[in-house]
Amino acid sequence: MKTVYFDSAATTQVRQEVVDSMQKVLTECYGNPSSTHAFGRSAKTIIETTRKTIAKQLNALPQEIIFTSGGTEADNMILRCAVRDANVTTIITSPIEHHAVLHTVEELRNEYDVTVEFVKLQDCGTPDYEDLERLLTANDERKLVSLMHVNNEIGNILDIKKVATLCKSNNALFHSDTVQSIGHFEWDVQDVPIDFMTAAAHKFHGPKGVGFAFIRKNSNLKPLIFGGSQERGFRAGTEPVHNIKGLETAFVLAYQNLDEERAYVQELKDYFKEALKFAIPNVKFNGNCDDKVKSTYTLINVCLPMSPEKALTLQFQLDLKGIACSKGSACQSGSGKGSHVLMHILNEEDQQKPSVRFSFSKFNTKEEIDYVVSVLQELVG
Repeated sequence: MKTVYFDSAATTQVRQEVVDSMQKVLTECYGNPSSTHAFGRSAKTIIETTRKTIAKQLNALPQEIIFTSGGTEADNMILRCAVRDANVTTIITSPIEHHAVLHTVEELRNEYDVTVEFVKLQDCGTPDYEDLERLLTANDERKLVSLMHVNNEIGNILDIKKVATLCKSNNALFHSDTVQSIGHFEWDVQDVPIDFMTAAAHKFHGPKGVGFAFIRKNSNLKPLIFGGSQERGFRAGTEPVHNIKGLETAFVLAYQNLDEERAYVQELKDYFKEALKFAIPNVKFNGNCDDKVKSTYTLINVCLPMSPEKALTLQFQLDLKGIACSKGSACQSGSGKGSHVLMHILNEEDQQKPSVRFSFSKFNTKEEIDYVVSVLQELVG
């Protein structure tokens, strides 16, 4: 059976160079990086070199990079510590954030009695910047804004510099879940006055279980995890040196090949979109799909003109055909909880149709797209 992996927004295929670099560390550099002997110093060097590599690419300071287990931990750590340590009493976010943010914010509301405000959304799902400014200027409460740079379901790109500037001018902190954009877009944290960012290596062809947080100097945040003095005392626990090395390798390769791979993946997305429109004339695309400035090149969210009855088995049928993608339907005839993102942006009629996210990488081909389009055309009928 032919197999096609179009779910890179969930996790990416690991580059062979990453596997090789991790294996070398696992077999040759197994010392505890907190140990003072040569084995430990060798492991520590890998960690600090990776920290400097990331900082240089982001135009940050090495001490502003904290290694974590991934994006979810980094989001939790930043949001919780900002409320606890930075006197934040109001969090402004959107209803279509990743659950790593939304669930954390809900817990903070219950635990610390934090005020939570949700910015209005435009029809396409982009936050309304005028409403954000209204929320920022509503009172003198200490505020933190948390808005993701690239939406993981519909691919909308936030005007991050605009938001960061709004926050800065209103003395608010700004956190962005940048898990879908680190490794896929250029960054300069001196040009964009953002306070906190998060990343996960497995979103850019690195290993799972490792990521990092960017926490701007003098943010006054204190540790969330206590124990040892790792990560300059900010995050206790023995560092996974092999994973950090894998992160570095994937990170370096992502930016070395960024222009070439971005052009290739964008071409795949455009090809897929046009092929779908030809094969299924009534197909729709969720979010800002038609705008290359406002939509990421890495994914597309498709609303298919299918009856609710057919929609019930769509994901199962795709899996039977060897196609890996992500279900994203807001409502499928009581088949379970749908996408909270699509629930907020689709009209009632489109909520009854199945929406599917297809996400691409350098490892995909046009031949795979032709196969997927033919299967979808058959299933839609």
